[in-house]
Amino acid sequence: MSSVVPPKGARDGQLMSGESLLVRLANFVKLPHTVFAMPFALVGVLCASVVAPVTIAMVGWVLLAFTAARFAGMGFNRIVDRDVDAINPRTAKRELPAGTLSLAQAKGSVAVASVLFVIAAWQLNPLCLALSPVALLWVLGYSYTKRFTRYSHLWLGLGLSIAPVGGYLAVTGAWSDPWWFLCVLALAIVCWSGGFDMLYALQDAEFDRTNGLHSMPSAIGVPKAIRFSRTLHVIALSCLAIVVSTHPLGTGVAVVQTVLWGGVVFVAAMLVWEHRMVKADDLTKLDAAFFTMNGIISLGFLTVFAVARFLASGARV
Repeated sequence: MSSVVPPKGARDGQLMSGESLLVRLANFVKLPHTVFAMPFALVGVLCASVVAPVTIAMVGWVLLAFTAARFAGMGFNRIVDRDVDAINPRTAKRELPAGTLSLAQAKGSVAVASVLFVIAAWQLNPLCLALSPVALLWVLGYSYTKRFTRYSHLWLGLGLSIAPVGGYLAVTGAWSDPWWFLCVLALAIVCWSGGFDMLYALQDAEFDRTNGLHSMPSAIGVPKAIRFSRTLHVIALSCLAIVVSTHPLGTGVAVVQTVLWGGVVFVAAMLVWEHRMVKADDLTKLDAAFFTMNGIISLGFLTVFAVARFLASGARV
């Protein structure tokens, strides 16, 4: 088994400065990480806009629903993991083990976020409201998965895949036609986010193994986990290729198809770059690979889809 060189001075990154309660709550759930999946919720909206009208209010409720669900899921995870975080040098300074946020404040914020999520779903349409408890239970359930399965990364990925599916359903109020389109789009997010979460878990491989926690790096070792992550990202790219080649957004419009395929090539290039930054014996660039590269991927793909949607609208006037 390869020894791993962790990032120098490894600690939780992407934190906001300040001591106010709002800042502490934002850091509690790592608010900047919202950039990973929220853009794909808007990709779902753009996909649906081809078959149903979109309003500004609708987009606002989608953004609130996603932000609230992610806050609830991450906050609940911090509550469940507070005992483990307290003994892990990398996470000991998180808000709950460090005492900068009380358990009551944490539970209260999660409860408020959960209620806001259901309210936002209710404002969208009956289907979103009916599915909201299922989605909420899934994202909250992730917090327990490291206690019993090495595949917690994929559980998280499936939770994040709710974003594009939810964005689509928010607009249409019905499943996609063909039925498999949303499944393929969701699988792309499952494999993309599951793969980068697996990379993030590399830094805790030894800690997880020692403390009876489950993750792919702790179960099969760092080198194999990196290869597994690469496989997931290849699957994600294949799914994105299916999405752009079958979605009616660019059908019959060559320039739109070119833009969409350019988005797939862009994501592929970013993933290759990400994996070149992570080595089994050197994780010093892991933070940049995890946050920076995946933030660029999600925002970049959304931009590509928005440009394609604009071009498609102009081509059909």
